[in-house]
Amino acid sequence: MAETYVELEDIPVMRVRADMNGAGPSAAMSMLESKLPTLRARRFYGAFRQTPEGEEYYACVARVATDDPGRMKLDTGVIPGGRFVRRKIQDWERVIRSGGLPKVYGEMHDAHAREFDPERYSVEFYRSHIELQLLLPVKGPTENSVGLTGISSASQGPVETNQRQRLIS
Repeated sequence: MAETYVELEDIPVMRVRADMNGAGPSAAMSMLESKLPTLRARRFYGAFRQTPEGEEYYACVARVATDDPGRMKLDTGVIPGGRFVRRKIQDWERVIRSGGLPKVYGEMHDAHAREFDPERYSVEFYRSHIELQLLLPVKGPTENSVGLTGISSASQGPVETNQRQRLIS
């Protein structure tokens, strides 16, 4: 499967942390979706990484100017940008149902182990009902990266710097 290097801008998000000892990422995404007035024209992400305590996963949606996270009872954060290796997955719902997503990320990690950046989150970008983009954070220069026009947070509305909390503690 073809992989490309891409550059991702910081993405201000509203988020729900998954209970990895319970219902997991699917329940977190369902909870997040239930808090939104509509799912139309929203950009959804999963952000995860391994920690000494185990896997950490957030179901995320990019913020828009009209969002009121306090009223919606949603936590806020920022998916840190930077350089990533991207692999596009078609028919992603089938891949998730079959439990194949960890295998795909494992293949990506093995292929890019020397440049993998464990300080940042791996990202799932749910581009459409058909396409999922898996983004593995990597270290190094970004001159060979292409911009992710469809993922840029520039059109997501202003977010005050003092209100932004990075996903990474």
